[in-house]
Amino acid sequence: MVSVVVPALNEALNLQYVLPLIPTWVAEVILVDGGSTDDTVSVACALLPGIKVVTQTGRGKGDALRAGFSSATGEIIVMLDADGSTVPTEIPAFVGVLLAGADFAKGSRFSQGGGSEDISFWRWIGNAYFVLMARLLFGGRYTDLCYGYNAFWRRHLPTLDLDADGFEVETMMNLRALQRGLKVAEVASFEACRKYGTSRLRAIPDGLRVLRIVLRERMGLQGRRWNQRRLRRERVLRHTPTMPVATVHGIEVTVAETVEPLSAGIAS
Repeated sequence: MVSVVVPALNEALNLQYVLPLIPTWVAEVILVDGGSTDDTVSVACALLPGIKVVTQTGRGKGDALRAGFSSATGEIIVMLDADGSTVPTEIPAFVGVLLAGADFAKGSRFSQGGGSEDISFWRWIGNAYFVLMARLLFGGRYTDLCYGYNAFWRRHLPTLDLDADGFEVETMMNLRALQRGLKVAEVASFEACRKYGTSRLRAIPDGLRVLRIVLRERMGLQGRRWNQRRLRRERVLRHTPTMPVATVHGIEVTVAETVEPLSAGIAS
């Protein structure tokens, strides 16, 4: 069973390019409405009768995704944008990768077969810089880091443990999937232009939030490694056998259990 989560805020004009293109075999479509003042909810219900509508109580894309994830009942969760930039006809490719054995299917605009008609020069530069940082700090061979077309098995939500509220949630998700041992497969994806309206993504402020996430995740990784080393040392110390203590002329002396009495080798 597949659940598709679509966060939306004032996307009434764009939903016609998204919801009707979702494959009919998808069992559950969840629209997370972030307090739209247009007809987003009514248009969604008209385009896709039976759609589940969740009202977001917080703010930001990350908060909306968490609300959608917690309402999803499918074994597989697919993330989809409401502005038409992520193409629903690619959903089978993401689901196929998961069924083939991956834990996390990560969309990439820069792997072979991918592309974008929406990314600006400066966003391209920023993404390339963050990809390089991710490779140096976390390993792996990601070709795209700041792209939110992902799919994963719902059982891995506790592993991802997402807590970012804004667009940076996409970077957090990609890094945590990598560093927490999930089997990640990149899927070539084409990013289309937003059909109507303007993007809420702000290159510099959101780029700084992404940078903070990268550094925070790196520091968290180092902290976890340090704790693991400390726990290993404590286990070694707990299991190190103590040496017996003998008293010789009023002085406590540590001796090995295998040492025989001095008289053992002396002829009588």
